[in-house]
Amino acid sequence: MVGMSPDLHIPSGPDRFSDALEWRSLSDNEREREYSPSSCIGGDLGPYLAEYAASSQAAREHCAHQGLEIQTISYGRSATQTIDLVVPADRPAPLVVFIHGGYWQELSKRESFSPAPGFVSHGVAYAAIDYTLAPTAGVGEIVDECRSAVAHLRFDADALGVDPERIVIAGSSAGAHLTAMVSLDTATTWRPAGMALISGVYELEPLIGTSINGALDLDSAAARRLSPARMDLCNPPPAVVTWGENETAQFKMQSALFAQQLRNTGGHTAELEIPDRNHFDVLTDFGDPTSALGQAILGLVQPT
Repeated sequence: MVGMSPDLHIPSGPDRFSDALEWRSLSDNEREREYSPSSCIGGDLGPYLAEYAASSQAAREHCAHQGLEIQTISYGRSATQTIDLVVPADRPAPLVVFIHGGYWQELSKRESFSPAPGFVSHGVAYAAIDYTLAPTAGVGEIVDECRSAVAHLRFDADALGVDPERIVIAGSSAGAHLTAMVSLDTATTWRPAGMALISGVYELEPLIGTSINGALDLDSAAARRLSPARMDLCNPPPAVVTWGENETAQFKMQSALFAQQLRNTGGHTAELEIPDRNHFDVLTDFGDPTSALGQAILGLVQPT
């Protein structure tokens, strides 16, 4: 069964989201634990990272066996500024664009391709974005790269065989933050057909003072400027906000509060807590069209 949290109270004022999180009441050790997703799984990420790599390689082999070309597209000059894209035969196809997590400092598109067969089997193209990792790039630079990557896919949609009016952006963890920053960009009126936000961080200031910030070097001003929770949420696209049952209280609150914030602006937002999943294996449901999360994403990209 998929759970939904009740409406939450978000105070008024510029720090309303941050105040509702109540993160300032946590000790340094508590905040370190709350913003370390591995604290819920005993600290060993190895098996999950190995599964990401193996399942992504299997997905690439599956696509090749089906005669589907995986294109590598450059959206910038750097070797990290690339996108891997697979498009089904029936074109123009709707498109799911995935932005990987890893706290802006780990992983890549190479470990992010496992959902491709599930989407392609339903007539949906799939793209995995690579970006420059911290500390080589700051969070603001990474946001700009992801915005450029999605813009490239939009502008070249006809040549790529995808429908620019049916692009859904999805991301996990730091990738959910980047998805929100791309989808809600106030510098453009463009909005995707939908966004799927999986176990994300939408208020960055609690990360300052934790080990996570060592590679990010965020100060309070930068954290506030780069927090989706502090953006103008006017005209948000339809959204699915989701997280695993086995996550820290702060991660759950980040998602539940952001879902509430989207609803408060009039956005159509589905909110899902996935039973028996943690911060890392919830991606299994993302790539499974028969799961509640998979069905919700297909509903965004192929609305009835």
